Amino acid sequence: MKKIILLTFFAAVVFKGYGQSVKDSADIRAAALNYVEGWYEGNADKMAKAIHPKLVKRIIGWSMDITKNENVMSEMNGDQLIDGTKKGFGTKIPKERQIKKITILSIYNNTASVKTEMADWYDFMHLGRWNGEWKIINVLWEMKPQE
Repeated sequence: MKKIILLTFFAAVVFKGYGQSVKDSADIRAAALNYVEGWYEGNADKMAKAIHPKLVKRIIGWSMDITKNENVMSEMNGDQLIDGTKKGFGTKIPKERQIKKITILSIYNNTASVKTEMADWYDFMHLGRWNGEWKIINVLWEMKPQE
């Protein structure tokens, strides 16, 4: 029993820096919320605060050429996302349809994975601790099925 307690204590001390802290969880959730609310509010400052300057956001779709049965990938960078936010594309979604569900999937050291559910789509995000702040670096998104 003493060995188990000693090993548990040793593991907690050695691996302390690699797990999730309450502050990390709060900061990651805040970055994701700035992204979500920034989009819905048309608040480019909130969006810019949430994302890394080299962000890439991608979606996998289907070729418009009906003779081909292949996927295509569309992407936007951080500047394009901020510009779309500034133009108010997200403000067109009525408040009663806005969903702001944020689920932290994993945190490890300076990286995190988050899933957000919004009105018509899901975003799967990778965040990194960049100069002491959590920033969204990658987003792979998927539309919800249309009813």
